[in-house]
Amino acid sequence: MSTAPATTSALATAHQAYEYAQVDVFAERPLEGNALAIFTDARGLTPAEMQSLARETNLCETTFILPRDAGTERERGVQVRIFTVREELQFAGHPTLGTASWLYLNHPVFAGAETIALDLQVGPIPVTFPAQQEGLGVYGAMRQNDPTFGNIHSPRAVAAVLGLTVGDLDPGLPIQTVSTGMPFCIVPLRSLEVAARLAIPQSAAQAYLDQSDAKFFHCITRAAAGSGADWHARMQFYGGEDPATGSASGCTIAYLVRHSLASGNQIVVLEQGLEMLRPSRISVQAAFDGVRVCDVRVGGRTIPIATGRFFLP
Repeated sequence: MSTAPATTSALATAHQAYEYAQVDVFAERPLEGNALAIFTDARGLTPAEMQSLARETNLCETTFILPRDAGTERERGVQVRIFTVREELQFAGHPTLGTASWLYLNHPVFAGAETIALDLQVGPIPVTFPAQQEGLGVYGAMRQNDPTFGNIHSPRAVAAVLGLTVGDLDPGLPIQTVSTGMPFCIVPLRSLEVAARLAIPQSAAQAYLDQSDAKFFHCITRAAAGSGADWHARMQFYGGEDPATGSASGCTIAYLVRHSLASGNQIVVLEQGLEMLRPSRISVQAAFDGVRVCDVRVGGRTIPIATGRFFLP
């Protein structure tokens, strides 16, 4: 006699069910951009369970919303924790934008709000939404922390750990660490041809980063004419690649303004993920008050793609 498989209702009776949603962030169409899993009510999960669930989703990042009373959320923002498959992050861009966009569509109090703040480990990060939404999904823009500018790196040393030659780097631009909450080593490449063959040996790169003031490398070069983008980016880490890196994009526009490659408040479009068939479009801008770069904003479109449940004992 065969036994019927357990139904969803039977699983729900025997286990705790945790609802989650999946969205594509910085995407112009479904199944593009950077996918994000969002656990919409993570109360009751331990950090170890959050980390295990992030490994299970196997996406670049997974977020966990920890709902609080409406008064606290108005004052301090919606509490969210961010995990990669390996570790918890204090801040990351596409999880911030994607989670805030899900809240814009679904939060019992803040749905449709002009601004939604996330309470992250780096502090509150506000995300604003235009009153008139056009196109698929939701368009929003996060304001990141004001940038800090770190070390200038040796081109010879960086080229060696990236598997490149010094001639593959842009000779007129510095390699510099920039942080708006997550420190990235911004590496300007000479051409799109160099970007296309980028294959960072992660063991060498990680050994270098462990002794530096940066967490990851973010490689940029000028985009092709007619592409609709100004700069082309790649971010390889953990032996894989990120289709869109919102935190690094904030660092990139801060770098561009700091080094007079973009004007203050100029909207610059970054493209990323093309090599992995997950094209992403990221709009960035930053102000310059004559002394410092500030008011870093990173925007893009988020498209809901799936919903489901995880069952835990």
